[in-house]
Amino acid sequence: MSDKRTVDELSIEELERILLLKKMEARAKQRERLALEGRVLLRSELEPEPLPFPQAKPKTIKRWQENLLLSLEILALIGLLTVVVLSFINLHSLNKEVAQVLGAQEPTPTPLIDVVILPGRPPQPSSDLPPRYRDVVKPVPPVVIPTPKPGAPTRIVIPKIGVDAPIVEGDGWEELKRGVGHHIGSANPGERGNMVLSGHNDIFGEVFKNLDKLDLGDEIIVYAGEVPYRYIVKAKKVVEPTDVSVMAPTTTPVVTLITCYPYRIDTHRLVIVGELSQ
Repeated sequence: MSDKRTVDELSIEELERILLLKKMEARAKQRERLALEGRVLLRSELEPEPLPFPQAKPKTIKRWQENLLLSLEILALIGLLTVVVLSFINLHSLNKEVAQVLGAQEPTPTPLIDVVILPGRPPQPSSDLPPRYRDVVKPVPPVVIPTPKPGAPTRIVIPKIGVDAPIVEGDGWEELKRGVGHHIGSANPGERGNMVLSGHNDIFGEVFKNLDKLDLGDEIIVYAGEVPYRYIVKAKKVVEPTDVSVMAPTTTPVVTLITCYPYRIDTHRLVIVGELSQ
């Protein structure tokens, strides 16, 4: 059924659709005519040819990435080797300089070296000394142990840790084998001054093994013959073996107990100080 409406009666959409159909019919007729004449239309004749931008192949991109990574790894390896070589050279140079300084400033050993330390372990055997010191370091001559005077300490009792041991004069290695040692020259029980008593903690009876368990206020009883003197713990500390200040005289009657510390390590000294109880 044909449409009898005039152009003025058609809508804009309908007119556009009719125009499009007319163009398509005209283009189809043109293709048929060109085909009859033997002409062939190429796409390049109808549409503009795109610009010839070169495109890299995926394999080429991957190869470039691999080469770049390899170059970076080689550079990193060269840098690491350079650092190692420079460190070795600097270390060798430093060792050489230190050797020169030590050779120029090597001290001349003295004929006798006396180092005062608190009672405890015996001094290092001469066989353990460096070879260059063995001929010049001589043992300290033994101290002559005086006969105990009247009033000298003879026994120590510490109830809290179960200590009941004899006291001998002197606190050297041999004396401490036989009990608690009374430092020669220190005060006697009850006297004004510092009475210094030393004992082992892990050998020869371990007389002072539990000395670290004493607390402030605990009791220490020191006998002079049959006469007891009662001291009360007022201080407790750990010091270096060279801290001989704990043996210094005092103006009040005190007792100072010394032993090695810690147990079986013996790098320091445990010091207990008690004051005479009135």
